[in-house]
Amino acid sequence: MAVRDIREYPEQVLRKGSQDVTDFGEDLQSLLRDMWETMVSNDGVGLAAPQIGVSLRVAVIGWRDRRIVLVNPVVIEQEGEEELEEGCLSAPGFYEKVTRPARVVVEAQDEHGEPIRLEEEGFLARVLMHEIDHLEGKLFLDRLSPLKRRYLKKKLQKRVEK
Repeated sequence: MAVRDIREYPEQVLRKGSQDVTDFGEDLQSLLRDMWETMVSNDGVGLAAPQIGVSLRVAVIGWRDRRIVLVNPVVIEQEGEEELEEGCLSAPGFYEKVTRPARVVVEAQDEHGEPIRLEEEGFLARVLMHEIDHLEGKLFLDRLSPLKRRYLKKKLQKRVEK
């Protein structure tokens, strides 16, 4: 296992859509081990492969006693709305209120390619949607009002320039 560098805004890998996983062999298993190690060492709740520079549709989520691996996830249903503060390992130190679905149903594959179906609400629904956004090349700041988004992007850009 290895802790990998987390890519931060405005790195382009965060803006590219990810490719579906077709090979569930040792390369994927190694990637997943590195993702878990990287997420835990950075005190994260979730991590998507693009955040470590890999454009594959893979994410991991660790919350309380749950360890979730998502490979090729697809959102099947979403309902309701909930606004809560979010942060992101790819924009460290920045937090904003983001509106997300209150309940989601996601179908994906696990680390072995077996189909899984998750029906989550509240915080875990939010984390699922946040990580799936990463796989689509979206960041939480894309869900902010245009004014807040411009302000936050300027602050993030200034941090990068230092």
